[in-house]
Amino acid sequence: MNKFIIDNIACHTERESVSGNRKELPKVIDQIMASMADKTCFAHIGDEPIHFTTSVKEMIDKFREILFPGYFTKEKVDAANILYNTGQAVSQLYDILSEQIIHVLRHDCLRYDLQCAECEPRGNDVALDVIRAIPDLRQSLAQDVKGAYDGDPAAKSHDEVIFSYPGLYAIMVYRIANLLYKKNIPQLPRIMSEYAHSHTGIDIHPGATIGNRFVIDHGTGVVVGETAWIGNNVRIYQHVTIGALSLPPNAGEKLRDAKRHPTIEDDVIIYSGATILGGDTVIGARAVVGGNVWLTQSVPADTKVFMEPPHLIYKNHEKESCHETPV
Repeated sequence: MNKFIIDNIACHTERESVSGNRKELPKVIDQIMASMADKTCFAHIGDEPIHFTTSVKEMIDKFREILFPGYFTKEKVDAANILYNTGQAVSQLYDILSEQIIHVLRHDCLRYDLQCAECEPRGNDVALDVIRAIPDLRQSLAQDVKGAYDGDPAAKSHDEVIFSYPGLYAIMVYRIANLLYKKNIPQLPRIMSEYAHSHTGIDIHPGATIGNRFVIDHGTGVVVGETAWIGNNVRIYQHVTIGALSLPPNAGEKLRDAKRHPTIEDDVIIYSGATILGGDTVIGARAVVGGNVWLTQSVPADTKVFMEPPHLIYKNHEKESCHETPV
């Protein structure tokens, strides 16, 4: 039998196999549809659609364009066009932001059968309030930029921090989302934070309270919980967790509004890999927490906390002996 006939038979066999699998799909679809009647699972059928992440990205990009004028625009910004560009950007941001806020308010109102909150007027008012806060946001972010530059010899300019530091990006999104969180806007602040998380690897809950000159160096794997309180001039490095202690399965509703995350006072430095947990844990002012430290209790001000130096083992395969030395 020649190769052409063999290949032809193989092709027919493969087509029949695919066709057989597709014939099974209606049965599988019926099973999936039947599972949707199970009230113990979750479905979002017949409700207002949740807004798209692309709209949130567009909104964050527009905020960034206004908060750092001239840095992230496609065209050159100068004295001749800055008023026009800013006016257009602010107008566009207002439309996007108000639409997003109205959308999440209406979604929750209809889905959870809430008392009417006048979604549209409230959404427009909150959007205007947030835009009014932009001058203050610019001041806060300017302090964050200066903090990053002043504490990092690798930073060659403030522009480098603004253009390329993921920590600053995550902090910017946090500061915007925090304004919306304080105004009890559902979902949107968390979706913004999760977008920044996916973009930078830095997870800051919008409910956290964070002071000025906050610096996240490198940043990958950083977690800051909802009820964390962080003072001024705090610097943290990659893989730092400022989190909550593990809770029993039924504690969620009971402790939902309780302080579950640590307090970090002014001028604290927390090195990479440190884990600090618990709502009663306070890291005092000017303390230094070393790398890979695990803390569930408070640290006094002006204290350094380090792990005991580990021991490294060097194996010489030729002599089959070990040499152990402290780091």
